[in-house]
Amino acid sequence: MRISMRRGRGHGRGRLWAGLLAIVLLAGCTASDDAIEGIEETDPDVSRSLEQLGFVIRFEQPSEADRGHAAFLHDRKVMEAASGRLNAFVGLDHQAFVVARSCGGEGSEYDPEAKRIVICYDQIGEERELFERAGDRPADDEVVAVLVETIYHEAAHHIIDTLHLSLTERAEEDAADQFAALLLLRQGADGERQLLMTVREYELSATQDDVTAGDNDRKDEHSPDLVRAANHLCYLYGSAPGRQRDPASERLLPPPRATGCANEWAQVRDAWMKNLAPILRKR
Repeated sequence: MRISMRRGRGHGRGRLWAGLLAIVLLAGCTASDDAIEGIEETDPDVSRSLEQLGFVIRFEQPSEADRGHAAFLHDRKVMEAASGRLNAFVGLDHQAFVVARSCGGEGSEYDPEAKRIVICYDQIGEERELFERAGDRPADDEVVAVLVETIYHEAAHHIIDTLHLSLTERAEEDAADQFAALLLLRQGADGERQLLMTVREYELSATQDDVTAGDNDRKDEHSPDLVRAANHLCYLYGSAPGRQRDPASERLLPPPRATGCANEWAQVRDAWMKNLAPILRKR
């Protein structure tokens, strides 16, 4: 059993969780803490969702500590926007649930047996704290960017399973990052900004990991955070070779690698587009 998790915020290995408790579908409802509390499973939108194919979002009732995080996630319509872009890009012949829930610090993940992506309310607080500690206030846009990249990354794992692509764990994690970059870069300037915010998150997370390395189990199938940051930055510059590079980026992306980013990105993009061909909606 493989479970992919977003790491870098002090999460341990996540345990499989059986069933969904107090699942509610919030699509189309007013975004507020009261609305989160008031939605019932008998809402007609729940039954309609049973007929919907592709990525389907659901929200569990948050813990008391996560109520503000849940309201933020719903107010900003992060899951609605990300799942909408996924469904516009690929056509699944089944349902894949993207579920928001309180995780108790275990980390957002993909459960392949349940075909379920879990996005954690508590991740919102952790990401906000990470950015604000570095002086980014308010960090709303940064938090949204990381959540979107997380959804795309975990969705990639589901797509890899659906297409029966054979990859080692590390190669699959790298491919999932590449898929997330592909989706973000397809969004134009907004997606580019979100990709840059994700690069910053990986840099900040790497610094935090250095400080807390003695407190956490660092065994992980993902590439190190600084490698993931550099890869995303390379894809960004590679997608627009004429782009003016920020001198500050040379620490992550030194000139020898930067010169090859256009070719690197072309290979990444073309490989994913070829693999996606059976389910691709539009190019």
